Amino acid sequence: MLFSQELATPIFKDTRIINAASVETLRGKKIDVRIGHRFGDLIGDAGGWQTFYGLESARDVLIGLDIGLSPKFMVGVNRTKGSGPLKQLINTSLKYKLISQTENSNPISLSAYTIVSVSTMQSSTNPDAINFFDAFAHRMVYTAQLIAAKRFSNGFSIQIAPSYTHRNIVEFDDTNGIISLGLASRIKMTKVLGIILDANIPFSDFRSSENGYYPSLGVGLEIDTGGHRFQFNLTNSKAMSENDYIPYTTSNWSDSQFRLGFTISRLFNY
Repeated sequence: MLFSQELATPIFKDTRIINAASVETLRGKKIDVRIGHRFGDLIGDAGGWQTFYGLESARDVLIGLDIGLSPKFMVGVNRTKGSGPLKQLINTSLKYKLISQTENSNPISLSAYTIVSVSTMQSSTNPDAINFFDAFAHRMVYTAQLIAAKRFSNGFSIQIAPSYTHRNIVEFDDTNGIISLGLASRIKMTKVLGIILDANIPFSDFRSSENGYYPSLGVGLEIDTGGHRFQFNLTNSKAMSENDYIPYTTSNWSDSQFRLGFTISRLFNY
């Protein structure tokens, strides 16, 4: 019936935006194979010609896949190099769409999302090191999000995502739990091109510029060719997993500490 008809096109083209997960889930019977990369600083002291504008420095690499188990439920697993103190991360995720925006009824879409990361790096023999790993649980980090999004017109969508990240082990004076707020938008340019933006702002006294921490900010170009999706972005985040970039973004846009990133996504039926 018309009052319950879902939008003809999704709010976002992809299940991820730049650093953030989007409200979208894979439609059932789909597998999304994904490769992503974050390079070194484009310019500034650590960039420029000496590092070929950061292309010679791999800050993070992601290889993984997501599986749509139903039109509303998807699971994922990927491996990231890691850019914070915990590296070599295995990341597993779940996303369930609770509400879908409709033409005349539901004003928003709403999804629940969680990601669990386990560091597989070698344990240190130094008890003061964060990777001493006195217990297996110290290798683990968790993030839970409630993602709300709305498409206001054919060419403009926004998203908001309150989040909680918990690390089982932290450095001295840091806090285990971090509340943050994610913001994102997509501006449609043509049928295949879109401008995407996202940000994540942690609310923590410890995570201030005085201590060398900054909000994660990104802007990118999204290209949808049908079977493939390509994304090119600029972001101050070195990491690609929520459990890594939310607590450990230490680069500042105003100091020219931003980098080129890209993602290639390929959909398969099963």
